[in-house]
Amino acid sequence: MSESMITDQEFALFQRLIYKIAGISLSEVKKVLLVGRLQKRLRHYNFDTFSQYYRMLASGNAPEELQMMVDLLTTNETYFFREPKHFDFLRDEILLKWRSPTTFRVWSAASSSGEEAYTLAMMLAEHLPNKPWEIVGSDISTRVLEKARRGHYPLNRIEGIPPKFLNKYCLKGVRSQANTLLISSELRSQVSFQQVNLTLPVDRSLGKFEVIFLRNVMIYFDQETKRKVVNNLLPHLAPGGYFIIGHSETLNGLDVALTATRPTIYRKA
Repeated sequence: MSESMITDQEFALFQRLIYKIAGISLSEVKKVLLVGRLQKRLRHYNFDTFSQYYRMLASGNAPEELQMMVDLLTTNETYFFREPKHFDFLRDEILLKWRSPTTFRVWSAASSSGEEAYTLAMMLAEHLPNKPWEIVGSDISTRVLEKARRGHYPLNRIEGIPPKFLNKYCLKGVRSQANTLLISSELRSQVSFQQVNLTLPVDRSLGKFEVIFLRNVMIYFDQETKRKVVNNLLPHLAPGGYFIIGHSETLNGLDVALTATRPTIYRKA
């Protein structure tokens, strides 16, 4: 089967669908990406057009395939210790000043395949010794969450992890697992992952956090979706807690209950 082309009308259908499900605004420049990622699904079903695939998704009779489409269109690249100044701030301004006996909780709200969550776990293990802590990672994609739970990565993904942390919190694979890295079981036991759609109200059972990381995901949202997402997360941020976004992002103009303490770092009253 030759590669299917997508018409402007078909692309508009998928734009509306992924926006409705995940709040993601797919610009025209993402048309090639969409075709590239969904082409294999058309082949799987022997569909000739994207309209056929869309009709199946929109019918409500294929929830697993709808999740597959979400997984394919929302998977974003991440890596360990990305934007390291945030982790310097976490260490110097938050962890080293933490005196409470309560469990220190951090939410990696757009955790993708887990690198950010495990970076946070290394930081807490290192700088909150003998104190209780917990990391929660979430994503809309079930596929990346499965990868995150395994904590198993190619060795070429470890750039950015300080050598001390690499030796202390990671295991290098041997024989059939050569050229891979496994996050230590001690660290993995304090990190949990769950599926969360940030555009919907978040279940109260998730609890409250001292810090929420929501980095490099709002670049895919329009202004109204950004406001909705931040307001969905804020009930889970403890008073005085920190809300950290990506270096290319801003909360300007969103009218949310946060005060900027420095660029990309906000605090709840």
